[in-house]
Amino acid sequence: MIAIKLTQVGNSVGAVFPKEALNELGVTKGDTLYLTKGPDGSMRVTAYDDEVRRQIELGEQLMDQNRDVFRALAK
Repeated sequence: MIAIKLTQVGNSVGAVFPKEALNELGVTKGDTLYLTKGPDGSMRVTAYDDEVRRQIELGEQLMDQNRDVFRALAK
């Protein structure tokens, strides 16, 4: 387990990641991290992945184009 310290940054709150956490995530200063909710409700911090972003966009397009089908399947 790696502890992440929260600190005041102006009117916001920032997170301080130890070097070992940055290395594990494969990120450096200026990179973007994403906080996502897992299927069990837990929160996850992940690094940006362009391939995942592309897949999400394709999935959203598919859902938009087939909205009626997905609504029927959800019943």
